Amino acid sequence: MKKIIRKAVITAAGKGTRHYPATNAVQKELFPLVDRDGVTKPTIQLVVEEALAAGVEEICLVVQPGADAVFKEHFAGLAHRHSLPDKPWIQQQSALLESMHTRLSFVFQQSAEGFGHAVYSAAEWVGEEPFLLLLGDHVYLAPQPGWCSRRLLAVHEQSGQSVFGVQQTAGASLHLFGAVAGTPLLQNHPRVWRAAAVFEKPEITFAQQHCRTTGLADDRYLTFFGLYLFTPTIFAILRQHIRQNLRERGEIQLTTAQADLIQREGALAVEVDGLRLDMGTPRGYLETQLRLAMAGTLAAEISALIPPSPETGAAVS
Repeated sequence: MKKIIRKAVITAAGKGTRHYPATNAVQKELFPLVDRDGVTKPTIQLVVEEALAAGVEEICLVVQPGADAVFKEHFAGLAHRHSLPDKPWIQQQSALLESMHTRLSFVFQQSAEGFGHAVYSAAEWVGEEPFLLLLGDHVYLAPQPGWCSRRLLAVHEQSGQSVFGVQQTAGASLHLFGAVAGTPLLQNHPRVWRAAAVFEKPEITFAQQHCRTTGLADDRYLTFFGLYLFTPTIFAILRQHIRQNLRERGEIQLTTAQADLIQREGALAVEVDGLRLDMGTPRGYLETQLRLAMAGTLAAEISALIPPSPETGAAVS
């Protein structure tokens, strides 16, 4: 039976070593960005806003042990609300933060053992229901808040399956992303594929043999957008990998679990309209701020390229 997605998980337990020494003072996910509305916000707030705009009711942040305090302090929204009562915009923003705060829960990744391990840390909180997964250092940019996430929710609500957000990527950039090989669905779903296999940052020669997807140009591949919707089966698979100490490059990988998920119950890959901006590197942080600054013009350009809303159209099966 298909279920409406009520919960989202956001991973924010990374150490941010690529931003050292700034991360000695401020956790990476709290780095400030000037948003499209001109308000300066920590990165994690933009991610929370994306999930809430998509319609989820509850959000779990996966953080390092003890790191919840700084996130709670921000979302409590009390720092200046009472000391600056004559600033209406501060009162407004504080009220918004407090409304987000009521939706948030926190779990700890007790040890840094990989992305899959971080996701599994939220298993008890999620329980036996599907959930949306976002990354705490990724900003999802589209004409409307929540647009990228709603694309995945719409496909899941029609199919009942796990859904991987993907984008088309040139072969020269494959070493930066996980890749998905897919087979097309019916013609009325030209940008939804049945996931056939996943590979973590494949070399181009390997990708040419194993990552081709019918219907894409010769040098185009499907790569992860950094946005996922999983059935709870992913937790059973991750639990098994942890118990068996099944690691790649010394860590419990989500990609490995996704490969097993495809074999166990299948999954879909859906091309997401918009931009996935990774602020987890210095260059990526600069690009994220630049793209946000350009968002007024960028949103109009993206809107001209986007087909009708993902909530409309024939059902996926």
